Amino acid sequence: MKRKKLLIISHTEHYRNQDQEIVGWGPTINEVNYLADFWEEVVHIGCMKEGVAPKSALPYSSKNINYVPIPPYGGKTLLSKVLIFTKIPKIISQVVRNLDGATEVQLRLPTSMGLFLLPLFSFFLPRKYTLWVKYAGNWGDDCPPLSFRFQRWWLKKNLTRCEVSLNGFWPNQEEHCYSFENPCLTLADIEKGKSIVLKKAFDGNFVLTFVGRLEDEKGVDRIIEALKSIPLEKISKVNLIGDGPKRIIYEQQVSFLKDKVVFHGFLSKEAVHSILSESHFFLLPSVAEGFPKAIAEAACYGVLPIVSDVGSISHYVNDANGYLWFRKEETSYAKIIEKAISSTTKELKEKSFEVVNLGEKFTFMAYLEKLNTFIFK
Repeated sequence: MKRKKLLIISHTEHYRNQDQEIVGWGPTINEVNYLADFWEEVVHIGCMKEGVAPKSALPYSSKNINYVPIPPYGGKTLLSKVLIFTKIPKIISQVVRNLDGATEVQLRLPTSMGLFLLPLFSFFLPRKYTLWVKYAGNWGDDCPPLSFRFQRWWLKKNLTRCEVSLNGFWPNQEEHCYSFENPCLTLADIEKGKSIVLKKAFDGNFVLTFVGRLEDEKGVDRIIEALKSIPLEKISKVNLIGDGPKRIIYEQQVSFLKDKVVFHGFLSKEAVHSILSESHFFLLPSVAEGFPKAIAEAACYGVLPIVSDVGSISHYVNDANGYLWFRKEETSYAKIIEKAISSTTKELKEKSFEVVNLGEKFTFMAYLEKLNTFIFK
């Protein structure tokens, strides 16, 4: 029996594509499309932006999903941050209007909206629905931005009187906070991945892949510097999937790889998975993360992560299934890559068989089971 109405409130960016169809950020839309099978109606409130939709954007796949636009907000300048105050009435209006008839409400944080939506839900809105907060940021961050710190404090104190799902497993975790894996894989993905892992050869001619925004915060500059110390004969190809304002600069900096490096821009999920299926190592020396879905997607195909220990990444990646770079230690990221590609074929194959099991934790089915167990009870 389906539940009645799910309301999702997020800052997910939406666009109109060339056919004037509404599309949104792929990973979130995939999740919404899956959840739509279990509700009579799903309403997603998210930001509508102008401009060209990235290739990773997806349309909604079910007729019972209704998208409700709110104005985009945020930016790097002080003025752009302040302008959110002019948009608060519109955002609150859409939230209150679409609460009518909702049986479940998901609020996705942290985001600037949380600064006023958390107090709104805590003190001003009657509760005729199950509310849960999906906190996608780094719950254990020692120095988060001030707005994120406020939202995390509010949720820890449970002032909103709701369950919270978060990435990772943390010391002294509050009773109303539950550790969830961010869903991104289907059971079909898992089966396909297992068959590919059986055939994957770690023969010393490696494909290395990065997926994410092309920026220093994601560690692209660190990847390029590390690749300079890797013998070219060890590298078959380096894939950089994503885009960003520094792409041209990165292309110039990595020119020493010549035709062995490919900048793909943003790609569809299918295209990303196709590249991952042919990859051996996944590179992500980020300075800040919650838990990136791309690690789980790579793990599905037996791709060994060479990643930093930020957020909850170290809760899932270890010496048995990959390579962790501890940012606060003296060892450089380049040394970790050198260690990985110098490992024996047997060791790499064993790690690949181990990491593929990680992907099973990040299926949509596992996500729904946790929702029913911990959130809806």
